[in-house]
Amino acid sequence: MKTRPVLALVPLTLLALGIGPCSPSVPDCRFGAGALPVDTLPPGTPHGDAIPIQHIVVLMQENRSFDHYFDQLFRENAPPARRLAPLPPNPDPLGGPPIHPFHQTHVCEVADLNHSWDGTHNSWDNGQMDGFTAANENSLDPNGSRTMGYHDGADLPFYYALYSTFAMGDRYFASVLGPTYPNRLYLFAATSFGHIKNDFPKKGEYSPSIFDRLDDGGVSWKVYYSDLPFTVLLDRVIKSPAKQATMDQFYADAAAGTLPQVSVLEPAYFGTAAEESDEHPPSDFQVGQNFVAGVIQALFASPNWPTSALFLTYDEHGGYYDHVPPPAACVPGDKPPMLQPGNYVADFDHFGVRVPFVVISPFSKPHFLSHVPHDHTSITRFIEARFDLPALTGRDANSVPPFEFFDFEHPAFLTPPSLPDAPIDEDQLAACENPDNDDF
Repeated sequence: MKTRPVLALVPLTLLALGIGPCSPSVPDCRFGAGALPVDTLPPGTPHGDAIPIQHIVVLMQENRSFDHYFDQLFRENAPPARRLAPLPPNPDPLGGPPIHPFHQTHVCEVADLNHSWDGTHNSWDNGQMDGFTAANENSLDPNGSRTMGYHDGADLPFYYALYSTFAMGDRYFASVLGPTYPNRLYLFAATSFGHIKNDFPKKGEYSPSIFDRLDDGGVSWKVYYSDLPFTVLLDRVIKSPAKQATMDQFYADAAAGTLPQVSVLEPAYFGTAAEESDEHPPSDFQVGQNFVAGVIQALFASPNWPTSALFLTYDEHGGYYDHVPPPAACVPGDKPPMLQPGNYVADFDHFGVRVPFVVISPFSKPHFLSHVPHDHTSITRFIEARFDLPALTGRDANSVPPFEFFDFEHPAFLTPPSLPDAPIDEDQLAACENPDNDDF
């Protein structure tokens, strides 16, 4: 397939060269759980049936920061006179020279990276963003340099075309300075119920969630999963087996034009480097890119495409470096962090590290880049705004839905664009599956 010419990236690139508006140091947190979108959003903001989206699709991948994947998107296409300044380095925890960002030529890592509550807060370092290398010291990577590796358009051809064609954000943050489960819980429940680790809940603990709100509002939904769905940790999902299906059913429903009003897609979280499609290091990210490409092509071909919007993001940074300090955020207001002795002492009052985010829809603004700060609960609030549902907590009640990504009156992509393939280098994949060989 053909991709758009580099020239098409220029409007997006020029936006990226400026500094986006900063978020206020103290966020406006006036609204609480139960607040309706019509009462919290600025006058004239669309809600309910005024939003011409009938099918919302949410796909959250794993563990990649914005700089790690997409800093090079702007550098590769910036005109010579407007080259971006180099990203700042992190100190070498072993006392050597500073470690600068570098092109990582491997598609998988020698070891996972530290994205725990403590590791992420130490990486953040009160906004200095200089603790990533120290947090990632490992016997296979003694100075933690792998955190500074980045990828480029040759590594991620499908993603670079996708993000530069549709509407993307460069101020989209994870919800928590911490790991997977708390961040995924914020997407689905606007809180982690106090959890700061990848904990399994007590019976009924993870409730209410957006799925409760959808059921209460008579909105159809379904979770489509690849191996084991994370969402079954949520009380309403585990009680709704008829609303759980495999990804094969998603492809069938998309082809038949029978997608529900809200679809949540889940990649494969387990398996070999050739099987795991969530992009979680140390696995091969090519497999995840290929999985996402298949999802998007299926949506493009669906009779539901003309009224759909797919939100694609990542749960958290996975331990990879990013240079933009997360802004302050509204606490959910239900439970404080469940800190244990020795844990980094903090509240849920900051966003997490910046992650990629793109909106794929006929109504997406072409080649658009948003500088507005968002987090996972911005997606939650968009769902609530579309169906006039009350907020779950103080976090989503005060979140800004990503409306600026859309032009609801002039759909630019009723005919889906052509995008390149998402290839998998079999030699690199084999090296990931056999890390002891000489190619790794």
